[in-house]
Amino acid sequence: MQVTETGRDGLKRTLKVVVGQQELGERFSVRLDELKDRVQIKGFRKGKVPTPHLKKMYGKALMQEVLEQTVSETSQSAIKERNERPAQQPKIELVDASEGTFDKIVSGEADLAYSMEFEVLPPIPQPDLSALKIERLVADVEDDAVSKALGEIADRNMKYDVEDGRAAVEGDMVTMDFVGRIDGEVFDGGSAESATLVLGKGQFIPGFEDGVTGIKAGEERVVKATFPADYGMPTLAGKAAEFTVTAKGVSKPVKVEINDEFAAGLGAENLAKLKELVSAQIKREYDAASRMKMKREVLDALDKGNMFELPASLVDFEFENIWKQLENNLKATNKTFADEGKTEDEARAEYRGIAERRVRLGLVIGEIGEKNKLVVSQDELRRALIERARQFPGQEKMVYEYFEKTPGALAELRAPIFEEKVIDFVLEQVKPVDRKVTKDELMKLVEETTEA
Repeated sequence: MQVTETGRDGLKRTLKVVVGQQELGERFSVRLDELKDRVQIKGFRKGKVPTPHLKKMYGKALMQEVLEQTVSETSQSAIKERNERPAQQPKIELVDASEGTFDKIVSGEADLAYSMEFEVLPPIPQPDLSALKIERLVADVEDDAVSKALGEIADRNMKYDVEDGRAAVEGDMVTMDFVGRIDGEVFDGGSAESATLVLGKGQFIPGFEDGVTGIKAGEERVVKATFPADYGMPTLAGKAAEFTVTAKGVSKPVKVEINDEFAAGLGAENLAKLKELVSAQIKREYDAASRMKMKREVLDALDKGNMFELPASLVDFEFENIWKQLENNLKATNKTFADEGKTEDEARAEYRGIAERRVRLGLVIGEIGEKNKLVVSQDELRRALIERARQFPGQEKMVYEYFEKTPGALAELRAPIFEEKVIDFVLEQVKPVDRKVTKDELMKLVEETTEA
């Protein structure tokens, strides 16, 4: 194999790789011997088929397999020898793709010559983490926050009594069967029996609750609703659906008293213990909000402190994903760029900057993780998959199949876990300084940070 660099422009590289006839012949012979031991042809014992006969029957197809494998192996080897890291999969083309030349390569009468075009990842400077100054906001849990949370828990554990002839209104629970269709066809996960829906909770997709409001037990309706453009299942995102709904019962809510009996029903010893548990949960939420602010400050510092050339292919790919999602959202909400107070060109410039930031941070975070041997375990990935599936009750099987059959889908789960590991590592090195704040101050500062 001969490798020659034929082009270099910034991060772009162009290589010419030539694999000689002799090497191709040797690879072909090895592959032919492997086939000879396995193939069974009428009139010959297994492993005793004459080589000329095998060549006549399988030679061309076998040589094409050899060429594909050769290109895959030699292209990887060429990059490895140069000690370079491609930003994306290299673009590979035959130097001479004419039919005559290709036939000669397949027949072993010509060398295999192909070109490789790719961008390399730039040297990524390691940030001086000791120079980062990060503040950790600390808020105490007040009694009124606990009381409010208990009231919300009581609402979630509301009791419901069936009332004959009742027309469903906000706050009522409707028990129903439904069958969903898209373009007239029943779709997976769109049907259920004896499902319950509390009106006003926003539990179903937009439009569904409106269609069910006013329904009575025994009544059948066709409800139209549309899946959000950013719905978690790509096969359903943005799709308009019709649901044939049959109400089996309408129940009115019954107020729950917050006392020791209520606490025991939730598994707590008494109301005092339940308050302790609720207070601890609120504290975790405050800490999570504080961490969100610290994370944004860390990301901002890593972004601003690491200016280096970005692979255009990665930026273009990220921008196209962002832009496609933006267009889908505008279409789903029936809005235009003018409604957002900007022109399309201004929006493109803004989102191009966002794409550059994401790529830059992705490379910096990846470098920190690699240098410090941070990895995502299979257990962590499995837990993330289970958690994702739980977000789609009744459609868990579809979720698992999607991640099993879609190449690269697991990377969607791995990336945020890896990012959190890197942020944790950075915060360990930085050792943030605590500052006491109220709950309102905490939320305001977090909001200001995330909007900046």
